Amino acid sequence: MLDKLNRRLIEHFGVPERNKRKPAPVDLLIATILSQNTNDNNSYEAYQNLKRKYPDWRELAKAPLKEIEKTIKKAGLTNQKAGAIKNLVVNLSKDNRLDLKFINKMNNKEALEFLTSFKGIGVKTASCVLLFSLYRNVCPVDTHVHRTLNRIGIVNEKSPEKTFLRINENLPEGIAHSLHTNLIKLGRGICRPTNPDCTVCPVADLCAYPEKNTQKAPKRKKNDFLLLDNV
Repeated sequence: MLDKLNRRLIEHFGVPERNKRKPAPVDLLIATILSQNTNDNNSYEAYQNLKRKYPDWRELAKAPLKEIEKTIKKAGLTNQKAGAIKNLVVNLSKDNRLDLKFINKMNNKEALEFLTSFKGIGVKTASCVLLFSLYRNVCPVDTHVHRTLNRIGIVNEKSPEKTFLRINENLPEGIAHSLHTNLIKLGRGICRPTNPDCTVCPVADLCAYPEKNTQKAPKRKKNDFLLLDNV
């Protein structure tokens, strides 16, 4: 079913473009922390501000927390995010492991366990590193992916973390990036939390959602910018 869903989404949205170069794992991790509970445009601006302020992350490890908070203000939740980023960079710097290259030698389970051992880094954030930086066939689950997969009927889970575990048990090879990206586009533009536009949904015939909206919903501003393919 996931293969069929992926093909149908590609027919509608196309094959998503990937970053022309693999971003460093630590860069991707910091960008993903900034993306929590905000939109991709705001988190991208905050990430760019942070990179300009601290071109070498070791400089960030020595920076006052308030200075980091001010730099990432655009991303919101500045206390929480600044603390998580500084904690990560300080701890990795201690062992001279800031580039995180060593996780390339870990399997997916080991890498997820290691990354989620840091305060403020959950399964979704860690799995984004595996997909967008290591190019592993791992599909992160954010609120859009969780909502759409449950509405369609691929899974029946109450939390994104449980949805993540279910779909990644037997994920068909090579589909993680396109599936993840196109489900986000589906969730943002069509399968919205309220007033979904089921009349234009490319997977409506595959969908088991009992509360389909058969009335054409108002158009919303297109938002296809994805932070993690632009780090």
